[in-house]
Amino acid sequence: MKKKLLSMIMAAVMISTFVAGCGKNTTSNKDTSAVSTEASQTVETQALPTQDRAGNDIVLPSEVNAIVSMAPSITRTLIDLGLSDKIVACDTNSAASYGTELTADIPQFDMMTPDQEQIIALKADLVLTSGMSAAHGDDVFASVKESGVCVCDFPSSASLADIQEDIKFIGTITGLSDKANAIVEQMQASMDELAKIAATIPEEEKKTVLFELFTPSADTPTIYTCGANTYITEMIGLIGATNVAEKEADQWPALTEEAAVAMNPDVILTADMYTPDVINVLLKMSGWENVTAIKNSAVYQLNSDEVNQPNHHVISAMIAMAKAIYPDYYKDVVDPFSTDKAEEKEAA
Repeated sequence: MKKKLLSMIMAAVMISTFVAGCGKNTTSNKDTSAVSTEASQTVETQALPTQDRAGNDIVLPSEVNAIVSMAPSITRTLIDLGLSDKIVACDTNSAASYGTELTADIPQFDMMTPDQEQIIALKADLVLTSGMSAAHGDDVFASVKESGVCVCDFPSSASLADIQEDIKFIGTITGLSDKANAIVEQMQASMDELAKIAATIPEEEKKTVLFELFTPSADTPTIYTCGANTYITEMIGLIGATNVAEKEADQWPALTEEAAVAMNPDVILTADMYTPDVINVLLKMSGWENVTAIKNSAVYQLNSDEVNQPNHHVISAMIAMAKAIYPDYYKDVVDPFSTDKAEEKEAA
């Protein structure tokens, strides 16, 4: 599973454009100009956007009662909007993360090689996809679009603002703009709160951070991290820290262990969910003994779904980062999107 996910990430890194949507791609940017903020649960025709988030021309249905969600970040957003009962199929990663919150036994598809005939047979109103599905350069939903089903594509979000626009777009096309806007407003309020606290941290106390997707091993000796123009680098900066790889031109650069050690981060954050006892593995890596983060045992594991899936739960990941790196400054911050019932009870 680790190798499969790693290969998917490596493929996604090479994407410069994405092929999806319900028509001709008219722009390479995330165009939100056509998105109306007046959509209601019964979506009126004049309120519908005419392009998806990838800039592909689309013709949306006036009502949405059946959705195929082909990305975990989208699935989580739909669930939080109260639309879990309208999800009639999903990708296998969504099922792995959120299967208990979806209708039992709905069809599951590989996001890279979906069974288009089965998707067409579902007679869905919308198929929502991510740029990951186009990682190999093929339009894996071509037949679905030709059948008349509307396919909306969401390119990989590079910023927190992109994520907010994605959420608003999902709200618009499902007739739940008010709910989506409320989520975005709460995101912004949390970001503003974190940034305000970050401004009080003295320069001499600020930390440098190495974020890693996977722990290096004999099979995968490189470290995949986040570089320039990524929402994770933005998150690290917003809480008053600095990503040691922020000047890397690639969004998801591959670092050698030697290069990572030379960066000498004060803190290491990992989203590795596959390595057993990952914190101790990192603390005991040969050749890392003199790295500040290792010497100070400043190594922390993040929730992989929260940090890697670009939706509003990145706020949860950002708060977790902040509390790990600067516990004294962020100790009183409450996570508005927490799915931890114990934490919610304590906050109340």
